Amino acid sequence: MSRTTPPAVRPEVQALRQQLLETRREFHAHPELSWKEERTQSVIVERLRDLGLADVRAIAQTGATAVVQGAKPGKAVLWRADIDALPIPERSGLAFASKNGGVMHACGHDTHIAIALALAELLQARRASLAGSVRFVFQPAEEAAGGATRCLADGVLESPNIDRVLGLHISADVPIGAINVAPGPFFAAPTAFRITIAGRGGHAAAPHQGVDAIVVAAHAIVALQTVVSRSVPPADTAVLTIGKVASGFRGNVIAESATMTGTIRSYDDRVRELVCKRVEEVLTGVCAAFGASFEFRHNTTTPALVNDPAVTAFVVQAAERYFGAGNIHASASMGADDMSEFLRERPGCYFWLGARNEAKGIAGRHHDPGFVIDEDALPLGVEFALRLIEGSV
Repeated sequence: MSRTTPPAVRPEVQALRQQLLETRREFHAHPELSWKEERTQSVIVERLRDLGLADVRAIAQTGATAVVQGAKPGKAVLWRADIDALPIPERSGLAFASKNGGVMHACGHDTHIAIALALAELLQARRASLAGSVRFVFQPAEEAAGGATRCLADGVLESPNIDRVLGLHISADVPIGAINVAPGPFFAAPTAFRITIAGRGGHAAAPHQGVDAIVVAAHAIVALQTVVSRSVPPADTAVLTIGKVASGFRGNVIAESATMTGTIRSYDDRVRELVCKRVEEVLTGVCAAFGASFEFRHNTTTPALVNDPAVTAFVVQAAERYFGAGNIHASASMGADDMSEFLRERPGCYFWLGARNEAKGIAGRHHDPGFVIDEDALPLGVEFALRLIEGSV
């Protein structure tokens, strides 16, 4: 459902609207890749210190953390925002487009930073009446994976001991004034794989003397498309995508090898193991038929993201009160996010915040050079985050 008028925000949030947009645009114009977020980290740390938060420090190489310590006793909440960009050349046409060639905030992490900093400012200003505490984690390297585990290793769940983990991801698919949230598996576990086909090279005019790795790879690609459709039970969910194929020297040479890289997505370890087993079996059969051999390597970089049922029920109830029951979507994604690492350690919930607005012609796609969002979503994110924290601490 697409709403015509987004819900209102409290005066304190509205007063920060321009600052919120300027912050987002500054980070958008200066994106940095995973593990290279030095400028981003520096700006965040400076802002947190200026706000007077406690325990302001660098973590996870290029990340940052700080705590708003309420004056009253209560629970401890962790709010996570990822901060890295992607190796994508920007073609959005925005006035504040990336100044770093070939690097772009094409997934909205700049908005996550801006929302978290505004949230920190508002909570710090009212800490005298705040019960409990809120730790902010500005996490590097979500796109490359590994940033979350480094944050955990730096002790972000202790001092204070975290009771609940919350976070949001901006969405170019969900309409503004709505959210997408559901209990249980919500993002998939990503398994990156690399397949190398070994054939035998030769002259293109004498194909019978070689084993054409390109032909073998082509048959393998077609056969692998049946792994999910014919081996995974319909009640389960999986994706197998081959995103890159590389082979050959020139047009008159039989290719001696071919390399394919891709991803497998699943919510369940059992399903992932089944898919990997079937990939191995398919490759064995195809390569045997052509006299080739293969190597299949795969690595799961982060577990599936699983929202805690009780915390998610709390988020849904808060969303129904704020956005309206008709604006709550409940659709899991086969995307991946290492927020899952935090949710393995503490109960919590991660959700999509709508930022699509077709009435304004804003209907971008994540990880696309033309990615855009409706910035009116940012104050809504701050307002809703405040409501969740007020109900948590």
